Amino acid sequence: MAPPGLLRLGAPLAAATRQGLAPSSAGYGPLRDLPDWSFADGRPAPPWKGQLRRQQENEDFARRVVTLSAELSQAKQRWEKQQEEAAQEQKRLQLQRWLQPKGGTLRGGGNKVP
Repeated sequence: MAPPGLLRLGAPLAAATRQGLAPSSAGYGPLRDLPDWSFADGRPAPPWKGQLRRQQENEDFARRVVTLSAELSQAKQRWEKQQEEAAQEQKRLQLQRWLQPKGGTLRGGGNKVP
């Protein structure tokens, strides 16, 4: 139990996060992202500087995600190609070991035909 006079702020914070709200108004969520008002005729309020900045940050983040995703796909394809080439090389070397020449060629050319 908390001593008297000491406020416990964990419960409201936990309730807010359970309902899908941000832990603070500076975080994500409708309190930060939606406008506070609109004109009487239904026009939206002009965007604030913070909204424009966050929108730009979100666009930059989305571009970065797309770029990294494309790089990851290319790297994965390159790795798969390298793995396939390594497997083919391994198979070629194994066949080369199995298919050794026989007879005099191994002993230094004893079966030469005149």
